[in-house]
This record gives sequence, structure tokens and C-alpha cells, in this order.
Amino acid sequence: MRTYNEKISIYHGMASTVAVNFSGNFFPIFAITILGATNYQVGLISSLPPLMALLMTIPAAILLNRAQTQKKLVAVSVLMARLMFLLIIALVFIPSQPTQAWMFLVIIALMNLPNTVANVGWQTFISGLVPESNRGTFFSDRNRMLTIVGLCSTLLIGILMKDASDSVIAYQILFGIAFCFGLLEVFLLMKHDEQPVQTDETSLKKKTMDWSIFKYKNYVSFLVAALFFNFAWQMAWGIFNIYHVRVVGVTIFWISMFSVGSMLAQIISFPLWRKWAEKRSNTLVFVWAAIGMATTPFLTVLSTNLIYITIIQTSSGFFLAGVVLLLFNLLLEQSPTEVRTYCITTYNVLLSVVAFIAPQIGIWLLNSLGIEAAMYINSVFRLLAACLFFIVYLKYARKIGLTL
Repeated sequence: MRTYNEKISIYHGMASTVAVNFSGNFFPIFAITILGATNYQVGLISSLPPLMALLMTIPAAILLNRAQTQKKLVAVSVLMARLMFLLIIALVFIPSQPTQAWMFLVIIALMNLPNTVANVGWQTFISGLVPESNRGTFFSDRNRMLTIVGLCSTLLIGILMKDASDSVIAYQILFGIAFCFGLLEVFLLMKHDEQPVQTDETSLKKKTMDWSIFKYKNYVSFLVAALFFNFAWQMAWGIFNIYHVRVVGVTIFWISMFSVGSMLAQIISFPLWRKWAEKRSNTLVFVWAAIGMATTPFLTVLSTNLIYITIIQTSSGFFLAGVVLLLFNLLLEQSPTEVRTYCITTYNVLLSVVAFIAPQIGIWLLNSLGIEAAMYINSVFRLLAACLFFIVYLKYARKIGLTL
């Protein structure tokens, strides 16, 4: 039986999913086809958000630690981020195309300042509303339902915008719809039932950082492995975008089909990953998901056939479901309750550093060695990340009686 907050969280997630699907999924193709962005600028689409997150995560943590209720701060942050869609809609009225591309990157950067507050706040906010005993089931079911909503909205985009990849108005409509769902997202955030935290003089003087988190060996091991995995994972994001648009020549329709295939696989596999994790442990099952993710870059560049790439993106979605579900569960699992906010904050700060650097290295590899070599190297890095998580699993498996 779902609690009130769990139900509202699912509705909020649905609105957020539609807002993201009608915007972020199409930022790279919009930048390349409409704004004339270069490879370097396409790489910055992936790198700038984590850089802004790096600048804002600690201030966000300070604000959240001092807030009596977190939902209002999170909601205001989401609203500020979604308002940026209106600026993107107005970009095409700037007469110079090179200026349009750079202004687009500026807006992306500014958007991710409030986004960071919202993301950090939501992680701590939702962890306090959902009991630990129910997290695995709740997040699995929630992710599955959100993926169904994402699939339907993306399929609708693909059908309606099939022949509109070069149309400025088509993108303006997409971003306008995203803004509307962003407003709904804010409304649903405020509907959560959150009990105010009583603050006193001591709580207001909470320190910015609690270095004692590094004495928790399980958390530190997770942190190292997770950061390396994210580096390997995100290194290829810009390469995929460039390969799909410049080499394969995809349209809005095919980007939608890639997403639909991936989401179908996620819908089917979320319950499986949850079941396997409950039986074997989050860490070991994450190793399986990471190995699957390692195959995607290598397989993608074997052909430019659109049907083939759709199949590869679909298989990638199966493993992505495991990564999305298990990585967040592992973060909460390995973050001690008494210092959880600091653990989550530290993870997000370091993740921002990695996420800024990784796409730039990916673009550098692409420019230096070519797309195929860059993709092969990325597959190797992802496989090494899976091995690192396996070492972490072996290190602690005996202590808690886990088996392969």
C-alpha cells in the first residue's frame, strides 16, 4: 500500500520525466542542426551541467541543512530551472548563429545552478520520506512507472515531429511543452507532506563538511568505484551524440525511437534488477549491469543502420535500468544515516568534477583517434569499472556472508 508521499512522488516524477523528455533529449540535435554547434560545443552540452553542479553543490547542502522544510527550496529551484526553457525558445531571434550556439551553452550552464539545488535537495528529501525497508521496492516501481510515461511521451514526439528535425518551430513547441510540465512538477513537489525540522542555534551552525564520512570504509570504497564508473560512462556521451547526428544522420523521429527502445527495455527489466539485487546484493548485481553497459559503445559503431542502432540502444536500456536503480540504492545504502547529507553532497561534488572532465576527454579522443577508436576505448574503461565494483564486492562479501 503506497503512502501519500510515495504517490505524490510518483506523480511528481512523471511530470519531471515529461519535462526532461521534451527538452534535454533533443538539446544536442537542436544545437547541431539549428544552432550550428561545433563538436567542442556539443561536448560542452554534457560538460557544463556538472561544472555548474560543482559550484553549487556545497552551497546547496548549506541551504538544505539550514532549511526547516526542504520541499519549498527544491520547488523554487525547479521553477528557476524550468524558466530557462523560455530563454531557449527565444534564442533563434538572435541574428548571429555562432552567437546563438554560445548563448545556448550559457543558458544550459545557468539552468544547472538551480538544478543542482533541486537534485541534491530531492535526494535527501525523498530519502527521509521513504522508509529504508521499502526503498528497493519503491524506487524500482517508481522508475518503472516513470519509464512508461517517458516512453509514451517520447513515442508521441517521434510520431508528431517525424519530419520536423530542421524546423525551428518544432523545437520551440517541444521546449514550450517542457516548460508547462515543469510548472506542474513544481505544483506536485509542494503537495508532499513534509514535517518541518525544528532548528536551534546549534543546527544553524552546522559545519559545511563533516570529514568523518571518510572513516566509513564501505562508503569510501563505493565512492571510488562509483566515480570511476561515472567517468567511463559519461566519457562517451558527447561521442554518441556526434556519431548519431553527424555520422548516422538521425532525425527527431529516430532519436525518439532510440529512447523508446531503451525505455521499453527498462520497463521490462526494473523488476528483474530489483529481484536480483534482493537475492544477491546491490553491489554484485551492479557489476552485471556495468558489464552490459561496456558492450554498448563497441557495438554501436559496428554499423550505421538505423534499425541496428535502435536494437543496440534497446539492449543498452536493459542494463541502464540496473545502473539507474542500483547506483542510487548503493549511495543510500553506503551512506550512514547520521551523516547522509554530507555523504550525498560529497558524492555529488566529486561526481560533478568527473562529469565535467569525462566528456571533454571523450571529445579529445574522438578528435585525436576517430570515433571508432574512441568508442572502443570507452568500452574498455566501462569494463574496468565493472571489475572495480567486483573487487569492492569481494572485499566485503565475506563480512556479511554474501555469495556469488
